[in-house]
Amino acid sequence: MMLATCHNLEFGKTGFADVAACGCSFNSSFDRFRSRNYARKAIRSGQRLICCRMDDNIAKCRVVSTEAAGTLLNGDAPGPPSVLSGKKESAADLFEIVSDDLLTLNKNLQSIVGAENPVLMSAAEQIFSAGGKRMRPALVFLVSRATLAITGLEELTREHRRLAEIIEMIHTASLIHDDVLDESDMRRGKETVHQLYGTRVAVLAGDFMFAQSSWYLANLENLEVIKLISQVIKDFASGEIKQASSLFDCDVKLDEYLIKSYYKTASLIAASTKGAAIFSGVHNDISEQMYQYGKNLGLSFQVVDDILDFTQSAEQLGKPAGSDLAKGNLTAPVIFALEKESKLREIIETEFCETGSLNEAIEIVMNSDGIERARDLAKQKADVAIRCLQCLPESEFRLALEGMVKFNLERID
Repeated sequence: MMLATCHNLEFGKTGFADVAACGCSFNSSFDRFRSRNYARKAIRSGQRLICCRMDDNIAKCRVVSTEAAGTLLNGDAPGPPSVLSGKKESAADLFEIVSDDLLTLNKNLQSIVGAENPVLMSAAEQIFSAGGKRMRPALVFLVSRATLAITGLEELTREHRRLAEIIEMIHTASLIHDDVLDESDMRRGKETVHQLYGTRVAVLAGDFMFAQSSWYLANLENLEVIKLISQVIKDFASGEIKQASSLFDCDVKLDEYLIKSYYKTASLIAASTKGAAIFSGVHNDISEQMYQYGKNLGLSFQVVDDILDFTQSAEQLGKPAGSDLAKGNLTAPVIFALEKESKLREIIETEFCETGSLNEAIEIVMNSDGIERARDLAKQKADVAIRCLQCLPESEFRLALEGMVKFNLERID
């Protein structure tokens, strides 16, 4: 059992930056983030955090109201003091500190994408409203605000906000095209754009958003960022070509898988975080660390997604479980399993032509060490991402960036 020393801390109407979580001392930065995030909520409701202890790395902070005693005696209190349990943070919790920035982003996206063609906007809106977490623009805002203190800027620039919008447009365009190429009928539990509007409209919608984002990118007039984001669009195409040329290839190597994952997922995230740092005006060393943070977070995120493709149900995934394997896309769990399971190779090379062969292959992967080794790989990349954040000053934004890495791993805990 670990104990954390705590002190009473009155929460008045001060800003969050003026108070500590509750005076608690945690070893883990992610634990500090949880407590500070909880303290933020306590501040908003006019409460007082009075005690805390940590058992097995789970913080438990008791909160009481600061209302007058008469109010409590009259039975108007909302109930007994609440307790912070070991509940995992959601992406919404992590992004709460940039929630206003994300609201502005959503409004701007609607006007940017829909200004010229309402028909294409309705197709894109199918993706925008499909439950996405806006992770990439949120990372832009978090890195932007985490690096502002280094250069003395007080507020986000127009370039920061435009970058976030461009990143989300590119991501959305890639999803629309991916669903066409993969012939996917569902995306986050909703029908895909091409399923609703047809392949022609879906392809045009994706093309339009790529073109629109490129035009706004050029108008940023920052050559370094233009090159950075333009490379991402090229990487998307390279990733799709690599994937298409290696379907059902049981000799695919882990390095090839990681390169493809970088092209399809990590490249955009890395460009998001580095671009944000560039617009904050930080030194090249720091912007490169932000690039490595985004790259390794993206790789870890992709490996976790590939694990969930086996371990979650179709309802949780919003698409059929094992769908990547069914299409011949061999991901980390399969690559690791193939090293020891010769039967798996035999089944995959038949391209699941026999009834029940796909389910048999999934079962072999699940019963091998493929899932566990993939989990270790995701953790390795996450560790690198966390280390890259050490160049940033301590702030709630850095803690949220660390929390994003931990949140990703918690999806497979």
